Amino acid sequence: MARLAAEYIYTLDRPDPIRNGYVEYDHSGLVTSVGECEDPSQEEIFLEGAIVPGFVNSHCHVELSYMWKLFRKGTGMAGFIDQINALRDTKSLQEKISDIRHWMDVMWERGVSAMADISNCDDSFAIKKESPMYTRTFLEVFGTEKEDCASVMENVLKLNEKARKIGLDAAPTPHACYTMSPELLTAVSAEGLKSGFLSYHSEETDEEEDMIKFGRGAMWDNRKSAGMSVPPVTGKSSLLYFLDRLAQAHPAPYDEHILLVHEVCMDQEGIDSVKSVMSHPYVALCPCSNLFIHNALPPVDLMRRNGLKLTIGTDSLSSNDDLDMVREMFCLQSNFTDLSLGELLTWACLNGAEFLGKEKSMGSLEAGKRPGIVFIDNLDAEGRLTAGSSSYRLA
Repeated sequence: MARLAAEYIYTLDRPDPIRNGYVEYDHSGLVTSVGECEDPSQEEIFLEGAIVPGFVNSHCHVELSYMWKLFRKGTGMAGFIDQINALRDTKSLQEKISDIRHWMDVMWERGVSAMADISNCDDSFAIKKESPMYTRTFLEVFGTEKEDCASVMENVLKLNEKARKIGLDAAPTPHACYTMSPELLTAVSAEGLKSGFLSYHSEETDEEEDMIKFGRGAMWDNRKSAGMSVPPVTGKSSLLYFLDRLAQAHPAPYDEHILLVHEVCMDQEGIDSVKSVMSHPYVALCPCSNLFIHNALPPVDLMRRNGLKLTIGTDSLSSNDDLDMVREMFCLQSNFTDLSLGELLTWACLNGAEFLGKEKSMGSLEAGKRPGIVFIDNLDAEGRLTAGSSSYRLA
């Protein structure tokens, strides 16, 4: 049995941290006891900082790790897509696999215990299977032409079978309104919903909204110049368009766990619409990626006021300098200054575990769970994150 003590223990099954607390756990990482120290000075190990549960990275594209440091910042979504197209497959498969393995190890050592990961191919499958980190893989599809729908679905179902055979939790999922025909968006959503989980890039940028609301802007021009079909101009947000296509997959309500990724342009109408049809809506915040691409952030305060279940993701190394959950939390704290560390950790740990259906074993420091035990250092005098805060795994 091991015992660690620290200034703060964030169990996340209660609103406030335990001050000068301890956590006990066995050799497998099973938490056996959490509480307040009788005398901190008598503890064999007392850490100045916070002990927290393992993180859940709710949105990542780990297979794109080979694109680290290749992208220009601030290009907007149209410019970012151009870079993706130009830089995709610029490394060998061996190099890609090496980079995936490196960043999976980095995330694990920093305390990521579970991840919702996007895959377009099987490059990451074997590494995720070998990793101690739990992953659910969302097999993302693209296809703007109506006539390609059947072949795209055939290919993603073959990829899903590969994942199933090696024991990964996986299912097809749609990408975004602008990379899919209406028919494909509905078809892949219907297939993904069968698994009980769906992930969808939504309202990431004003360019996306201009395209689908008004048929204009950089992304509209980007699609047109590439000879690709564009989504229907609806006069409504891309989120409402998604809900319309989802209704063609099966009627509301949706009891599945649905993750809306980014939602930089989410408004009250969208929130009301989501809450009216989804029993378990989640939003993945990826703030460093949003700033990297188009220097904007989601309306976090509006989301909080409406009681949305927020989670935190890193997105990929094509749109981020790192895959660091503490950095994402510090970014949010810096831009929304009334956020407490406890609330941020609830998003980064417990809500992510709930989205993945793993809240009975992960997400909080409670006896009987194996969430991973993680330490965050370099907090300020009030126990808040600083630019120097970092995390590492204790168990």
